[in-house]
Amino acid sequence: MKVLIADDDAQLVRALAVTLAARGYDVVTARDGRAAIDSVITERPDLVLLDLGMPRLDGIGVLEGVRAWSQVPVLVLSGRTDSSDKVDALDAGADDYVTKPFQMDELLARLRALGRRRQAVVDEAPTIRVGSLVVDLVAKQVTPEEGPAIRLTPTEWRLLEVLVTNPDRLMTREMLLTEVWGPSHGNDSGYLRLYMAQLRRKLEPDPAHPRYLVTESGMGYRFTPGG
Repeated sequence: MKVLIADDDAQLVRALAVTLAARGYDVVTARDGRAAIDSVITERPDLVLLDLGMPRLDGIGVLEGVRAWSQVPVLVLSGRTDSSDKVDALDAGADDYVTKPFQMDELLARLRALGRRRQAVVDEAPTIRVGSLVVDLVAKQVTPEEGPAIRLTPTEWRLLEVLVTNPDRLMTREMLLTEVWGPSHGNDSGYLRLYMAQLRRKLEPDPAHPRYLVTESGMGYRFTPGG
């Protein structure tokens, strides 16, 4: 499981990184708010540990930016003890809040709880059918009824994952671009058309007349499980 530690306290970051790595976590770090948002986009962490008082962009700003396109679990670590700060963080999208200084055992327990909650969401629907294909959300692969798995690039997989986990829902171009490529790419429709075409060639029985990855003219795309 990958954890992003976003905090400008170098000593604390080192201590957390060593402790989490020793327990099997894959750790990435960010020293300011803008770097934290960039890391969520590029690293795709499973969990985020977030300080509120960071330079360039504070923790509330990070939460608001991330929550515009991602539901990654966020545990706030903060020296702010006022209840209003906690309320503001939770209202902005934090999943939990721990006040500094904290006991490492408590922090690890809260991380495990968030990790279990995230896994439970995936386990609710571990596989989804797209015609004769099976999309395995845990293994992150697509397999036909017979034969080897279909090779998807990481970007193709992410785009497919967003669509199939929102069945029959219109996903606008802006929503898909932000979710897959990040907030700075909300208007780059060329990316989206290219990767949708690639997905259809790999997954649709007749890519020129898609049954499952359907275009909503002028708006976006929709995954239709029934075809």
